[in-house]
Amino acid sequence: MTQLVWFRNDLRVADNAALTAACKNGGPIHACFIVTPGQWQEHDWSPARVSLVLDHANALSRRLAELGIPMTFITTPDFRSGINKLSELCKARSIRHLHFNEEYGINERLRDKAVKAEMDSLGVQVNKYRDQTVAPVGSILTQQDEPYSVFTPFSRSWRRWIDDNRPSVFPVPAPVGEPVKPERFDNSALFPAEFPEPPPALVKTGEDAAHTQLEQFLNERVGDYKALRDLPAVNGTSMISPYLANGVLSGRQCLTATQERQSQGGNQEGLTTWTSEIAWRDFYINILYHYPRVSMHRAFKPETDTLTWNTPGDKFEAWKSGQTGIPIVDAAMRQLNQTGWMHNRLRMITAMFLTKNLFIDWRLGEAYFMSKLVDGFLASNNGGWQWSASTGTDAAPYFRVFNPATQSERFDPNGDFIRQYVPELNKFDNKQIHEPGKKGVLPKGYPRPIVDLKESRKAAIEKFQALKKD
Repeated sequence: MTQLVWFRNDLRVADNAALTAACKNGGPIHACFIVTPGQWQEHDWSPARVSLVLDHANALSRRLAELGIPMTFITTPDFRSGINKLSELCKARSIRHLHFNEEYGINERLRDKAVKAEMDSLGVQVNKYRDQTVAPVGSILTQQDEPYSVFTPFSRSWRRWIDDNRPSVFPVPAPVGEPVKPERFDNSALFPAEFPEPPPALVKTGEDAAHTQLEQFLNERVGDYKALRDLPAVNGTSMISPYLANGVLSGRQCLTATQERQSQGGNQEGLTTWTSEIAWRDFYINILYHYPRVSMHRAFKPETDTLTWNTPGDKFEAWKSGQTGIPIVDAAMRQLNQTGWMHNRLRMITAMFLTKNLFIDWRLGEAYFMSKLVDGFLASNNGGWQWSASTGTDAAPYFRVFNPATQSERFDPNGDFIRQYVPELNKFDNKQIHEPGKKGVLPKGYPRPIVDLKESRKAAIEKFQALKKD
């Protein structure tokens, strides 16, 4: 009974439901990973994310080889052709059981439906697992058996589910045979032919590196997490998101490690705040599952699809390149462009500036972030953008518009982060640097603000009020 484990957004051997089930069944086990550059481009994957995924897929291949499981890399343009390649592999290896963990974007769900039909025609049993969230997707519902659309009540139910079910993680499976020679994918096949050269790697490669990062965060920084996580100039976040977004770590692993620290008497406030971030991830994945339209370029709130957004034009280009004349926005966008990552507080500031002050369609910003982020994850990225644009679930009220200058003064009070990415403003003191256009002469090449913050905020609120009346 030869089995095949199809790895996708779950590049790990520990706490992997599909791999664990295959190993329990016994018999020869094969693995595969499908490289689909055309599909990744259609989904706006960044060069940074592609590089990280391929590096971790190669690391996974080595780990599986130690367990006696050979992994095959399949290269094909898109999901449709990938189904044919998967079918050919199953025929060639006499596969009788196919195992994989579910994904919830609309294209992924349609792909898996087509895979099921193809495998049925071959007599291959398909085994699917809900492995992407702490609580299985679809299990957290209201008393009326409806999905939650607001985070706070979802979070309460989510925590009750955890208390009742006490989720645990699957260990690394025991070897199923003698070690084999690992197959390796040559990343140079995609760079720069299919994707531009990526920025330097943000995090180290492999499951061990991911666990080291998690342990360091929980041991060294989680105590100050609530106080420091909003300050972009300090190392106050976990930097776990690249691993979570691509399945090198699971949400369950993060939660169980956090609970262990809580039981040992660690800083409860920081640990509780970090647990809420795990809950947010589950929440947005559940939204993706229950409301497929959010992965089809549609607003969660259908009525907001009728908003008339401004033409992107030069202002959109200025936003992308970090040349808006709003220092905190420019610093954040330059961080994104240079590193493939952006601090979470800054993601909210830049997204709200684009959608409220410039009143440019959130979908354009969502796609641009995905094209740059190493941790670009559809559920979280879409959820964050729609929150900022007031079009989504649990969204910021349309009349709540961040003032980026005020946000800058609060979260980068000395301008340290601004100075790092907008060095042309270094001559300004700690107060002036947040709004240098108000006083003094701007340095050559740095623009004056491309929009009036007060007037643009007022105009955005009026457009939402008109929509509400209609």
